Amino acid sequence: MIYHPPIEVYAGRVREVVLGRGNKALKIGGENILPLHLFEGSVANPPRFALEVYDVEPADWPDWLLEPFGEVVSDPVNWARKCVNDFGAEAICLQLESTDPAGEAVSAEQAAALVKKVNDALDVPLIVYGTGDEKADVRVLSKVAEVCDSENLLLGPLLKENYEEIGKVALEHGHSVIAQSPVDINLMKELNIKLCKSFPANKIVIDPVSSGLGYGMEYSFTIIERAKQLAVIFKDGMMQMPIIANLGGECWKTKEAKAGREQGILWEAITATSLLLAGANILVLRHPESYKLVKEIVSG
Repeated sequence: MIYHPPIEVYAGRVREVVLGRGNKALKIGGENILPLHLFEGSVANPPRFALEVYDVEPADWPDWLLEPFGEVVSDPVNWARKCVNDFGAEAICLQLESTDPAGEAVSAEQAAALVKKVNDALDVPLIVYGTGDEKADVRVLSKVAEVCDSENLLLGPLLKENYEEIGKVALEHGHSVIAQSPVDINLMKELNIKLCKSFPANKIVIDPVSSGLGYGMEYSFTIIERAKQLAVIFKDGMMQMPIIANLGGECWKTKEAKAGREQGILWEAITATSLLLAGANILVLRHPESYKLVKEIVSG
């Protein structure tokens, strides 16, 4: 007797979003199934993985986290190149930490010039994150969008307090955006509805805020899972954007990850695998070994 597993056919499909342009373009989303339910439908694009690069040399990272990158941590352009050439990153996520008003408060012009240098040096898409300061990010990300005109960067985070200002400039200069809401399905949908009044839905990626293993990761898992169910099962147009899990920093700030090399790598890899199972379409990691582990799980 041949066993035929029950098959669910869903009405909805996650929108496909293109990051970058030309030869460096990368597509995410497009699936009409729940995460990894490959027996039930099609996956237009597999999950994608990015590695982090910071615009300033990290001062508080443990030695085993700095070791893979060597001296390039003081040079964001070469750091990004190393992540692509040596570790196979499919995208780079540039964190503009230096623009934090409570820190170095680097100007928008300086930050934008650096972003352009990094983008010009790469043959993969570039994701750019501000610090999350609602006012500083308007200045910084708007200037980045202008200086990198038509490069289709993925810019964020757009918050409920500043989505209009950043979204307007991003659209004018041909970029995609990250809509971020604080681990709440209703706030996520509310922000998407507001943003879609003036911004195309097929250029929006959702960031539900990702937590590290043991620090509320189950909340992040649940929100991503619910968003994916609403998109695929219930065909909710305001939830059908791909999801980004920016998890590297959240993992490595925990005391457990900092306690030892092997534990830290596994801490990040398990977090990434969990959020992948929840439905994340693109994941941002920090350690190359964690990146390698998760990629092997997906390809194996």
